[in-house]
Amino acid sequence: MKPARLLLLLSGCALLLAPAVRGCGPGRVVGSRRRPPRKLIPLAYKQFSPNVPEKTLGASGRYEGKIARNSERFKELTPNYNPDIIFKDEENTGADRLMTQRCKDRLNSLAISVMNQWPGVKLRVTEGWDEDGHHSEESLHYEGRAVDITTSDRDRNKYGMLARLAVEAGFDWVYYESKAHIHCSVKSEHSAAAKTGGCFPGRALATLEDGARTPLWALRPGQRVLAMDGAGRPTYSDFLAFLDKEPRALTSFHVIETREPPRRLALTPTHLLFVAENASAPTTRFRPTFASHVRPGHFVLVAVGGGGLQPAEVVGVRDRRDVGAYAPLTRHGTLVVDGVVASCFALVQEQHLAQLAFWPLRLYHSLVGWPGAQGDGVHWYSGLLYRLGRLLLPPDSFHPLGVPRAES
Repeated sequence: MKPARLLLLLSGCALLLAPAVRGCGPGRVVGSRRRPPRKLIPLAYKQFSPNVPEKTLGASGRYEGKIARNSERFKELTPNYNPDIIFKDEENTGADRLMTQRCKDRLNSLAISVMNQWPGVKLRVTEGWDEDGHHSEESLHYEGRAVDITTSDRDRNKYGMLARLAVEAGFDWVYYESKAHIHCSVKSEHSAAAKTGGCFPGRALATLEDGARTPLWALRPGQRVLAMDGAGRPTYSDFLAFLDKEPRALTSFHVIETREPPRRLALTPTHLLFVAENASAPTTRFRPTFASHVRPGHFVLVAVGGGGLQPAEVVGVRDRRDVGAYAPLTRHGTLVVDGVVASCFALVQEQHLAQLAFWPLRLYHSLVGWPGAQGDGVHWYSGLLYRLGRLLLPPDSFHPLGVPRAES
């Protein structure tokens, strides 16, 4: 490893491990003392987690259509032959073993948790992919994105805890649906929330220092783009790198629309932008807020002629799909995209903590200059910070859509 990169890595670790670095909520502090294991609370009968409908962006996302054996999408399904899982397979076709890779990964993780929780007991799948139309219309079972599960001993007293273990294993929606089973589902393999942390569409526009507007995909390290400084003033900030770069990813975005002046910003649900409850708040009082939490009636900051920033009321929020997802990082940790001020960060609702954690990367670019062309995927340093954050911060520090990803 090059000395500059090693210095950067060690500096980042030191920042994240240092005492008195605050987490994302009141009273949570990353310190030197190890936290006691978190007590798991079983789900109650008919409870679901997260507490939103299954086929919404905050859970497993919308239904994308039934998969048949002779369809092009059948190749999206993969068989699960994990010996630690019992498949009921009452149709004797192997259908219950077929599922998306994301569902398979979560199910295999859950199988380990079940054996650890109840030695001698295995995970049991009663329903997986459904090709026979036995479920309700638009059921995610038809896409291999849902499973119904029990324990191998069929002890119903265990099912509340089984549901909790499924939540911990990373299923995107878990429902204590019946006294006889737990229903679990995952996001589509195409879902933006399943594949990216926080990004903008590649064709979204940034404003350069000379006033020209350029699509995000075309940004080059060293270019200066319109951003906001720590005092809430407009400034031009060096573009350093992409924290994530997925040119071909089919991505689901939240679209935030404003009036007076009219603006339209698309960004992933876990991304941060600056929001206030009323138009009279000074720019320094606009708080970093997940895009998925923005509602009509909130106010965001927009760039206006003459280089100023002013509040604009949100009048609409909707979902949209687009190809390409880019997460630019600037020296100030902010960026004006399509005329709206946004953060460069996502997943954790703490702008100052994120800006501090990326200080070593900014130092790295100051020391070694601008690297060559950046490859696709998650930036190695961003991936490192996320993995450390998952170890050091409480799980509820992260947006519910925050999922572990490997560095590309």
